[in-house]
Order: sequence, then C-alpha cells, then structure tokens
Amino acid sequence: MSTSDAAAAGLPPEALVRLKETRTVFTSDLTVNEFLLVKEAGFDPLGLVLGSSIYHIGIQVGRWGKSQELNRLSEALYHARELAIGRMEVEADELGADGIVGVRLDIKFYEWGAGTAEFVAIGTAVRAREGSYRTPAGKPFTSDLSGQDFWVLHQTGYAPVALVMGNCVYHVAHQSLGQWVRSAGVNTELPNFTQALYEARELAMERMQREAEQVGAQGIVGVQIHEKSHQWGGHTIEFFAVGTAVRPLREDHRVPPPGIVFSLDR
Repeated sequence: MSTSDAAAAGLPPEALVRLKETRTVFTSDLTVNEFLLVKEAGFDPLGLVLGSSIYHIGIQVGRWGKSQELNRLSEALYHARELAIGRMEVEADELGADGIVGVRLDIKFYEWGAGTAEFVAIGTAVRAREGSYRTPAGKPFTSDLSGQDFWVLHQTGYAPVALVMGNCVYHVAHQSLGQWVRSAGVNTELPNFTQALYEARELAMERMQREAEQVGAQGIVGVQIHEKSHQWGGHTIEFFAVGTAVRPLREDHRVPPPGIVFSLDR
C-alpha cells in the first residue's frame, strides 16, 4: 500500500514514520509465553499496530414504556469500531503482515466531548514464515485469541480469518406503577425485562454470525458478549458480541496428546 493510500485511510504521518522504524525493531503487546508460542506456530511478530476513531454518537431517545432497539446508536458504535479495525489492518498491511493476533477493542469517553467516544483497536502484526494466511479478500487476518489459543488452533489444523462482531443498543422499557406494585414482595419472573435483554443478545449474536458467513468461515471461537450502558443510563444497554472466525487448513484436526509438566518452583 502506498503512503498516499495509507493517509487516505486515516493514518497520521507519525504512524507511517513509526511503522517504517518498526521494520528494524519489532514491538508487541504479547506476553513472553505468547510471543514464544506464536513463533513456535511459524509466525514472526512484526510490530504493534493500532487503529483509532473519535466518533460523535448522536441522540436517540427510547419510549419510556417500550422495549426497542435504538438503531441509530447501534449503527454509530458499529461503524466507529469498523473504522478503528480498518485502520489497524492498514497499519498491518504497511508492515507486510499476514495477520494480527491478540486484538483488543476499547472505548474511551472524554470530558471534553459530550456524546463523543474514542474507539481503539490494537494488536500484534505477524507474518508466516511459510505460505500466506491472508483472507480471500487479500487482507491480513484479525484475531482476538491469545498467543496460547492461537498456537493450539494452528496445531489442530485451523486458521483465523477475521475478528467478527455484532452489536445492539437496546432500550429496556420501564415498569409501570401497576406492574411494580403487583411484583413487589413476590418471587416472579419479569417477562418484559427478560424478553428485552433476550432479544438484544440474540440480535447481537445473529449479526456476528452473519459477518462470519460473509468471510467464508466455518465457525467462530472465543465468543464473548459484553454488556455496557456507557453514558446512557441504566435502561439503555449495548450488547456487543465478538469472536474469531476460523477456517480449516486441513481435514485432519487431531489434537496433540497433552504432556506432563512438573513445576520446579518448589
């Protein structure tokens, strides 16, 4: 990728300078164990890559007594993460990487920007010593698996394709006074709350699965579901599902037999 293409993708000039220097000395957020296992799997760390997007999140108000998705907020948070991940991929591409391991996604809110948040994606770019592990679209693969999980995945004949995600910002209806009075002091399920949170999680997971299908993955591993209200108050929650989509490298997926390890600490 040319310098002009990288700049068009939103990378600042300082990032291009750092990436040029990274070609002689690699940086990584992998632990020592992760670093050694990634090397053992046949990959060399190239450098720490990141992407960022400071995004203004618009206002959308849910009805007091109605549970519903707030589509505008869902789309805003998804697009902001997508921008951050895309810029991280561009940095990896600049290094000639085959993929990015140990990807972390974070959101930070600042006092100086009401309704503004920074979305950050960060991970370690790696290159395979043999073959190419890029996606069918020609992009570096992305994965939030640890170095240990990445090694096990590779040993058993699978490869990561992409970090896939789905989200849903959902407004959970408030109870009416009558509902509150009827349930006070009684052990009973609250169907409106149950169905609201159930539906929101299902929407997030369904969108994550759809992303995996689009990249031609066989499945998703390491799925996590996060729930946060961010700055919206207790009745508006974002459900965020994320995991690593994988594809088979070979038909044989035999798991190596475990070995016995003796601790020498004591």
